[in-house]
Amino acid sequence: MNQNKNYVLPLAIIGLFFFSLGFALGINSYLMPVLKNAMNISGAASSLLLAATFIPFLLLGIPATWCIRKIGYKRTMALSFLIFAVAFGLFILAAMDQSLVWFLIASFVSGSANAVLQASVNPYITILGPLDSAARRISCMGICNKLAWPVTTLFITFVIGKSIGETQMSDLYLPFAIIIAIFLVLGIIALLAPLPEVKAAGEDDGESAEKSPVCSYAEGKTSILQFPHLLLGCLALFLYVGVETISLATATGYAQSLGLDGDNYGFIPSIGMIVGYICGILFIPKYLSQAAAMRICAVIAVIGSVAVAVVLDPTISVYCIFLMSLGCSLMWPALWPLAMADLGKFTKAGSSLLVMAMAGGAVMPWVQGLIQDAYSFQTSYWVCVPCFLFILYYGFAGYKIRTK
Repeated sequence: MNQNKNYVLPLAIIGLFFFSLGFALGINSYLMPVLKNAMNISGAASSLLLAATFIPFLLLGIPATWCIRKIGYKRTMALSFLIFAVAFGLFILAAMDQSLVWFLIASFVSGSANAVLQASVNPYITILGPLDSAARRISCMGICNKLAWPVTTLFITFVIGKSIGETQMSDLYLPFAIIIAIFLVLGIIALLAPLPEVKAAGEDDGESAEKSPVCSYAEGKTSILQFPHLLLGCLALFLYVGVETISLATATGYAQSLGLDGDNYGFIPSIGMIVGYICGILFIPKYLSQAAAMRICAVIAVIGSVAVAVVLDPTISVYCIFLMSLGCSLMWPALWPLAMADLGKFTKAGSSLLVMAMAGGAVMPWVQGLIQDAYSFQTSYWVCVPCFLFILYYGFAGYKIRTK
């Protein structure tokens, strides 16, 4: 790939797609308290929406990669937006029937679309330029993505003109219909956009080591399971997506459990993520390596999650989620390129495993919901601490295994 090309327009288009990913995931942070209030369900039951959204990542990681091989990145992105449109049609049916089962089915379909789009845009942005600056590009995409999480709640409350506590199922028809139209337009944009097809160095089976010296580590390997730094990276990403989802999707519900007024607490973690991404753009790779950034963020995240769990003052405790999300910010941009380093012809297969690892977003919030029901919302944030500690280990030693 010619690294000297100007990829400003492709980056802008992919940034729009990352925004749509965050917007679709942000629907959970809106629906969880809405369903909990309107249908009188438990915290663990409402967290099943997140589980239904993230399970498809485990199931569709490999099929999504097959799809990319067959029809290319652009058509795969367009297909994902069509699936998103179907999902929000199902959300309307779920609201009509006031059925938790249908909401879970709709969330599963939306998660399937998210898995397909994630499988295409993440490796695309990683290899659209030098690997050592991939975290910088992903940080730019992360700003687009995390800005969209609270925008979902703002958009729906603006359209229906009601707060979360006042929302009825019938109020959801119009905003969801508008979202369907938006996703269909995005699908057309994906098909017509000037996005070059890209490949990682050594990704072609016939590419020689002389042409691709960066892939000498992959030469002679016969299985994706022979890359221990990738496998540890998948576990780190599994835990990361789980705790990031907790920090982004639970702020509003946690604030309500503390008796605080307002529906816009989703901005607290989003601002933390954006501050971190801006630091990544400014400092990586000139002043900080991707691994060093991840280590710093892991320490901040451990401090933040402990603070949320132990600070008794509600108005202080809820704002400590800012530190959790600030710590999460550069974990994704660093984890992805560190885990995908030197995979050569196994790049797409490695991407599949990383997409599958995003199923952590289904498991960890559900575990948190169980702890929340058994003890308290505040106590449930302890589940994040060991997850961040493992990510800290990966930043210090896990990713280096391939160099030994």
